[in-house]
Amino acid sequence: MSGAATTPTEEALHADVAALAAYDRLPCSPGEAEAAAWIAERFAAAGARVAVEDELVHGTYFTPLGIFSALAAAGGVAVLTGHRRLGGVAGALAAAGIWQDLTGGRRRALRRVLKRQQTTNVVASVGPEDAERTLVVHAHHDAARTSFIFDESVARFMVEKLPSVMERTDRWPPLMGVVWGASAAVAVSALTGGRRTAAVGTVFAAGTATLMAHMIRQPVVPGANDNLSGVAVLLEVARRLQDAPPPAGVRVILLSAGAEEANQEGMLAFARRHFGELDVARTSFLCLDTVGSPELVLIEGEGFLRMYEYPSRQKERVAAAARDAGVHLRRGIRFTFATDGLVSLRRGYQVATLGSVTEHLVPANYHWPTDTAENVDYGSVARCVEVVMGTIGRTGGDGP
Repeated sequence: MSGAATTPTEEALHADVAALAAYDRLPCSPGEAEAAAWIAERFAAAGARVAVEDELVHGTYFTPLGIFSALAAAGGVAVLTGHRRLGGVAGALAAAGIWQDLTGGRRRALRRVLKRQQTTNVVASVGPEDAERTLVVHAHHDAARTSFIFDESVARFMVEKLPSVMERTDRWPPLMGVVWGASAAVAVSALTGGRRTAAVGTVFAAGTATLMAHMIRQPVVPGANDNLSGVAVLLEVARRLQDAPPPAGVRVILLSAGAEEANQEGMLAFARRHFGELDVARTSFLCLDTVGSPELVLIEGEGFLRMYEYPSRQKERVAAAARDAGVHLRRGIRFTFATDGLVSLRRGYQVATLGSVTEHLVPANYHWPTDTAENVDYGSVARCVEVVMGTIGRTGGDGP
């Protein structure tokens, strides 16, 4: 699903996406660093104050999840062979670790002992440093590996063949619940002695570990929609702010984060570095993630395992900005995966996230080799720019 660039704004957005898509931007790779340097140059050319921040992170999601799942599988075998206490400890540790990793938690002990690599965040600021209000608009410039699990055939089938089912739900099933549930099942079986529960948990945990090992060998996608579309919005907003600065008393931070595809590691690094100086009462966030599908979405909540609802005040501020700009935003959808917006949401900030979906209620070409610059709907990306600019204009007030 694509939309040809037909206006000067859309052509500029297409040029940014196409240039960045040429880099192989796996988290913590040389290509990710080169893309970050390219973004920093464009921010500086637009007159923003720019900081390039290198951060040490682990850089994958499949290695921690694979290790935890393998631990749970080993625990399941221990339960089945009569070593219930040992198996229960293994299952509980795995379940706790997976929960932290998938819910935006800060206590990720395993990642601290795994190999560390360098990711790069690019932080551009416009407006006075001592402004009364700060709005952080952010996206991520890294790209994911593909896998057969991202095939959209099931989504197409459900929407086209079972529309009555889809009309009664606001989210897709939380598939990562199976990953966590397998470890939890092993832990529970150790307490109850349920061999069937132990067997099911062991099989699913072993399957997850195998799938994560498979992910390590898969190629990196171009990541044009996910999430160069969001980065292109940041760059266009920076250009516009050069001629139309933020309202008095408002500072805008444009953040292009790395390592989002490693379960928000770049955003977590930004949090460690900056949240102490960003007052919760005076700072709000607007996350942009995969905004190049045909229909823009103002997400109501998100989460792999637990649904975290976005606060109504920031959502209504963004919704009002969209109405002012004549931009349609779909409402009522919750995402059963996690964006960088989850990090600031869990720290108590006012946060909203903009995404987009196709007619099959999924982001276009998500983690698929066809996620190229030619397959982005630039009309949607341009509309997202208008919503962001409107949100900046409304940030100086207390209400929506």
